[in-house]
Amino acid sequence: MGGIEFLKGHGTQNDFVLLPDAAGRLDLTAERVAALCDRQRGIGADGVLRVVRAKAIGEESAGEWFMDYRNADGSIAEMCGNGTRVFARYLVDAGLAEGGEFVIGTRAGDRPVVVHPDRSVTVQMGPAAITGTSVTVVAGQPFSGVAVNVGNPHLVSVTDTDIAGLDLRDQPDFDHDVFPAGVNLEFVNVLGEGALRMRVHERGVGETRACGTGTVAAVAASLHLAGKDTGESTVDIPGGQVSVTIGRGESTLTGPAEIVARGELDEAWWLAAGA
Repeated sequence: MGGIEFLKGHGTQNDFVLLPDAAGRLDLTAERVAALCDRQRGIGADGVLRVVRAKAIGEESAGEWFMDYRNADGSIAEMCGNGTRVFARYLVDAGLAEGGEFVIGTRAGDRPVVVHPDRSVTVQMGPAAITGTSVTVVAGQPFSGVAVNVGNPHLVSVTDTDIAGLDLRDQPDFDHDVFPAGVNLEFVNVLGEGALRMRVHERGVGETRACGTGTVAAVAASLHLAGKDTGESTVDIPGGQVSVTIGRGESTLTGPAEIVARGELDEAWWLAAGA
């Protein structure tokens, strides 16, 4: 089999291992994903992006390439906004897609993207649907939230409490009856008109320095609480800043995408990681 090609990239410091696998031949088990993402025994990342042709794995898409996204614990996820930007940047850099606009397939549906000349990327994220309300609890402190579906589940708590002081090292409590498959939890301060600050505890990962779908959910929830269903905002996260627009039945996310390194995984390590 030989060494297995990988790349390391990030979008606003939400970091990923990319595995080019055009023909869909890699046996990408949950154990291997968890090992890859482990920051001591693997490369370290918030998730894995397998770059595979949609037809090779039987996925229907208007685009040639499918983003097979896995969380750091090995679980399969529907969508990742920051990951989509990094995925798009890789396709253009590798000559697998032309710069400009093209389509990437995901489990949440096709996502049109635009790779700009400066290699920042805009992703059409689909609708951000308000689905209800619920409560999460951080270190005994309850936070009411707005439930938002962006192809994956979110609970957004817009609060006057300074989110910088929250301890998100442990999994916050949430209502498993409302979110039986788990949920991404966003905590948001309003900085001013069209400006938010956010921290996130991602499902299957823990606290990360950014979450693309989470920033879209945060803007949608903030607008909803203000009695609006369209608008735009910047979102400051620990890893940087992105821009989000919410329209009727659609949303966009724009931000940077970086490729940091590339190399080969040792075959013996790969085999052992899947044992």
